[in-house]
This record gives sequence, structure tokens and C-alpha cells, in this order.
Amino acid sequence: MDKPDFEKKFNILGDGKLGGKASGLLLINNIIDNKIDKKKYPYMEICVPEFTVLSTSVFDDFISRNDLLKSSENYNNDKGISLKFQQGTLPVEIVGEIRKLVQKFKTPIAVRSSSMLEDSLEEPFAGVYETKMISNNSPFIDDRYRVLTEAIKFVYSSLFLKPARNYFKAIKRNIKEEKMAVIIQEVAGKRHYDRYYPEISGVARSYNYYPVGRSKPEQGVVQLALGLGKTIVDNGIAWNYSPAFPKISSPFSGISDILKKTQLKFWAVNMGHITDYDPTKETEYLTELTLKEAEYDNTIKISVSTYDSSSDRLSMGMGNDGVRILNFAPLLQLNEYGYNTFISDVLRICEQTVGCPVEIEFAMNYDKSIDKLVFYFLQLRPMFVSKEKIEIPDGNMTSVSNLLSSDKVLGNGIVEDIEDIVYVKKEVFDISNTNLIAQEIESVNKKLQAVSKNAVYMGFGRWGSTDRWLGIPVNWGQISAAKAIVEIALPDFAIELSQGSHFFHNLISFKVSYFSIKYNDEYKIDWDWLEKQIVIEDLKFVRHIKLEKPLKILVDGRKGRGIIKK
Repeated sequence: MDKPDFEKKFNILGDGKLGGKASGLLLINNIIDNKIDKKKYPYMEICVPEFTVLSTSVFDDFISRNDLLKSSENYNNDKGISLKFQQGTLPVEIVGEIRKLVQKFKTPIAVRSSSMLEDSLEEPFAGVYETKMISNNSPFIDDRYRVLTEAIKFVYSSLFLKPARNYFKAIKRNIKEEKMAVIIQEVAGKRHYDRYYPEISGVARSYNYYPVGRSKPEQGVVQLALGLGKTIVDNGIAWNYSPAFPKISSPFSGISDILKKTQLKFWAVNMGHITDYDPTKETEYLTELTLKEAEYDNTIKISVSTYDSSSDRLSMGMGNDGVRILNFAPLLQLNEYGYNTFISDVLRICEQTVGCPVEIEFAMNYDKSIDKLVFYFLQLRPMFVSKEKIEIPDGNMTSVSNLLSSDKVLGNGIVEDIEDIVYVKKEVFDISNTNLIAQEIESVNKKLQAVSKNAVYMGFGRWGSTDRWLGIPVNWGQISAAKAIVEIALPDFAIELSQGSHFFHNLISFKVSYFSIKYNDEYKIDWDWLEKQIVIEDLKFVRHIKLEKPLKILVDGRKGRGIIKK
């Protein structure tokens, strides 16, 4: 193994493969160096945070020398597997290099998976494996080394945990086929007192499944959030807009709607004392904060508008007292630093380079010393976009033969062989019970998987969010039998799907359609018909029914509309 040159911006340890995510970072470096005309963006600094890759050979050595493949098969619970991995020792050949890394990096560190199957077009393992961020600020090198090695072993263990095992079952692949590289990378951001975070995180996609107003699918979509990107990829609340029309916001019904549906909390790396030591916990070194802390840190000047209750109006920026609203108006409406032009150009360049629609993750900070907005590329991955042409006439949307229809649907295509429906019973639904609902759904999903059956899943609020107060907090493995998912809004409980989430990425890649049904929508769900079907299993919150004849699911991805016919 060659000795790495830590003066370079990226290094590789081991002689194995790099995995999908690391390969994407190397491609981004090439795009920055050779395809982006930096003179066109004089007020932006464009870069990739420094990183080192532990290739798949390091993973292989770690697993084999500690006999962890056998150990992971003998444990039935994730905690036991995680602890067994923590007890393992990393290959002695890389120990010295990892110690050099913690001495070199002066910022918090992100340890991220980069597996061989991750970020592939056909079977993208988005969000299946863990990422861990650590503060890396102990004055003692031994402590920083220990924490970094714990994080590496935590990410390695995630290949064998329940979400990944369920995922492999769903795609009918053997977990032993997978190999994992790991990326050790500086966290993009700045320190503010005892917290560290970027002023803006974002996910941009060159194809938009939910175009609004004048925007078109091929014009893309961007989501922005304050703080670490965990808010977006975990399906939290973020600001959604088309890069072709950055001044046009999502369709809110008024100021009160904006106040309810914009970001109120954000994630940061905790640079202070850690009270809950747990190397098997993803958020061990993270903290969730409010906009008050961000205002105190002076990190939201280009991100907020202010609501004045006396005039019932929003004003751009922080010039007045009032409630701060994260709508990114100064950045988007004033095109601060030329950001709007840049993000549109970058999506086009990346799509041309990869040869298909793409998704990029990024972070941004204002650097006062150079008076520029620093744009950090964090990830580039391909997107699957179906090109099948489906047309649904207007009259078909209100047909009595429909179980349901919607003009806000993700996906494209026709499915005609679904005979099972799993739905949350509306008469007992309560947002406080969503964790229990997720468990019941997982139980039914396992039984469907065992007999190789697919189903339509119907429930209230956002599916796939890690915040149980937004909807049903399932991961992909818990609903892997789904071919269509229906999100049903309730009064005062309508949350827009995050197109930047890992959950979303897996939906489109596995051709699962996602129907959003608004409260008091003109298109109704035929609940009476559902109640008359054959009940296979009736749990406290969830019911599984069997149909006498298969459903027909049609989705027109160009118009974002769809129907499920009885």
C-alpha cells in the first residue's frame, strides 16, 4: 500500500475499490477543474471538502481479521452487531495513517459509506447505510483517534444492520456481494460558539417530479435548509423551488401557512461536552437547535425574511423585528453572489457529464475574508427517470371506478397486478402513534415479502421522515413490498414531500409511485369500498386487505397526475 500524501486534497488508503460515493466525488473534482468556468462566477468559491477514502480492501481486512461476517449472522439485534463491530480492531497497516488524519483535519469530520452498490442507477442504496459526524476537537490526539475509529466501525456495521438486511431482501441480493469503502471528509461549515454547521445545505436535482406553476420537469428542483444536510435527506422541512424560477415560492395559502410549513429547527455538530457517549448512535455528536441560535450566530442574513404581525406582511432580510421565516429570499430573489445562475449551470453540466439526470448535495458558507459565497460539492449521483409515455384524460380523474386519484403524483408508468392494500385506519389515527404505526406496517410488509407480494400502502402525513411528528417514520426496508404509496393529508397536517431525501431517491429508482392526496381535495378516496374488502389482518392501527381483482395504477409523470382504479 502506497503512503498517502496528506498535502493533497484527496487520498486513498488501501488497494481496493472506491465505491459509488467516492467515485462521484472524484468526478466532481474533474468537473470543477475542467468544465466549470470559474470566471463566470466571480463572487463564488467552488470546491470539494478535503477527503480520504478507505478502499474496500480495508473493509475486507477488518471483516475477515475480526471474523465479523460470522458474528453478524449470529446476532438478531442491531445493538449486538454494532457493539461487536466496536470491539474489532482496524488493520494495523492503516492505524498510523488514520492518526495522521486526525492531526491534519482541524474541523469536524464526516465518516460516510461508499459501497459498491451505493449510488448505482438501477439499485441505489441511498440512505441505507449510516453516516457519522464527529467533533474532532479534543486537545488529545489519542481521544480524536479513538473517536474516528469508532465512527469508521459504526459505518462498517451499518451494512449488517436491519435496514440494510431488509433492503437486500427486497432486491433479492446477497449481502455478502457488497463491499464498502469509507470516506473521511471535512464537514463543510464554520464554528459558532459550541456548534458547527454550514449556513445553507442543499440538494439539487436536474429533473423535477413535482413541477409547480410554469416550471417543467426538465428544469429541475432545489431544496435548501439551514444547517447540516441531515434536515433534507431525512425528509425534514426545507425550502423547495425551481432553479428556472427562483423568485417563485412553493404554493402557500397565506402567511399562516408559511409559518407552519417552513423550517424551524436545524442540525449542527456539537463542539461542546458530550453527555451521552454511545459510539453506536448516529447523532452522538449532533445537536438540534432553533432559529434563535442561528440568529445569535449571525448565520441567516441571506436566508430569512421577517414577518411583521401588525401589518401581516413579510419583508426580506432582518432589518425589522418580528418572526424570522427561512425562505432564502435574499439569496434567491436578489440573486446574491450569482448563486441562481451558478446552480442552474452546474445541474446542466453535471447532467451532460454523467449522461442522465443527476442529483447533487452541497453546502454553502459566506466567507467574509474574501467576500465570496463558498459552494461545497458533497455528492453527485445519477437519477432514474422513466421515459414511458402515459396519458390520463381529464374525465378519467373523476371516474367512479377509481379508488383514488391525484394531480400531485411522483413516478411514471402502469402497474396492473396489485391485489393487496395496507392502510392506516383513519378512525384511530393519531400523530403521536406514528412510531407504533410504523412497526405494524413493517410487520405486514414482512409477511408480504415472504410470499413475494406487492401492495399499495396508504397513510397520513409524510412517509419516510425521521421526524415522527411529520408522518410515518418508516425506512425503505419497512415498506419494500410497496408499488404505490399514498400520502393523505389531514386538517392542519399537510407536509410537502422532500425530493432531496434518500427515501425519495429510492422511490423513483425502484419505480414506486407516490400519491399525495390533499385534505378536502376534489379527488376523493373511496373509503366505503375499502371497508368492504376481505380483511387479511386487522391490527390496532393498520389493516391489510385482499382484493378480488387486481388494481390498475396509472401515473403520467409529465403532468404529475395519477389514478388507482378498482
